[in-house]
Amino acid sequence: MARDRSDKTTRRLNGHAAGIDLPPTADALPVPARTEQSLPEQVRTHAPMPQVKSTKPIQAKSAKSASAKVPAVTKVVAKSAAPSAVVSGKAAGHATATHVAAIRNICVYCGSGPGTNPAYVATAKALGKSLAAADIGLVYGGGSLGLMGEVAKSTLAHGGRVTGIIPSFLSKKEQMLQDANELIITENMHERKMLMFERSDAFVALPGGIGTLEELVEQLTWSQLGRHAKPIIVANIDGFWAPFLALLRHMKSEAFIRPGLELGFVVVDRAEQIVPAAISAALGAHGCTDPALLAKF
Repeated sequence: MARDRSDKTTRRLNGHAAGIDLPPTADALPVPARTEQSLPEQVRTHAPMPQVKSTKPIQAKSAKSASAKVPAVTKVVAKSAAPSAVVSGKAAGHATATHVAAIRNICVYCGSGPGTNPAYVATAKALGKSLAAADIGLVYGGGSLGLMGEVAKSTLAHGGRVTGIIPSFLSKKEQMLQDANELIITENMHERKMLMFERSDAFVALPGGIGTLEELVEQLTWSQLGRHAKPIIVANIDGFWAPFLALLRHMKSEAFIRPGLELGFVVVDRAEQIVPAAISAALGAHGCTDPALLAKF
């Protein structure tokens, strides 16, 4: 399943979250903030992806007709590799709207429940619509429940592409989404998270529980340690992530987040800002600051 990602552009975000101050809203997006730490110019190769084997298409367990669409299903049968180094993109002068700065797929972390605030479900649905409109594929945890199900179903309903990645032990508990364009069944959580990372060019955290928090923190940690520079967008819907952002500020004040170990991410507070924030960040990594090009997104 590995593919050549040499044309992908990634970056270590700065701007909004520098110093772990609570970032302002992204009203000014999609104009990208330039980073203090530029990407390496050389292209580094990815670690090898797990080998996969095809399985017979699984049958939908819902009450759908026999002619209902059945996704392609693969099953991971080899251990995942360690996090790979980032592949730097093309030179800044070659950033084009056609490439959309190599944002082909966005990984969305979110809850398997709907939460108590209706704004969370509304945001998930709006994000799915935005992904489809931008021709950006959704990579997510593969379930059909909660915010996970809402963002995936909305993406599909608006003609978008969905890849679900789910460990076998959760396929029933989280009611694996049979309508996804592609389903990947892994042996464990580690393989699931690694494949979600490898398949994605940016990450978005919607409201969610412990699992969502763990996935977000893992991407922040890998970014902090220089293992990747893919955009990370925190969707602080109705202040959901405010306590987490306060904790990061506290960590800095106690000198556990020190100079040289800054965190890079962008905080937005409205659904319609999420996709433009990710695209803007990626275009900025190309060195593109052309207002006419940025305005297209």
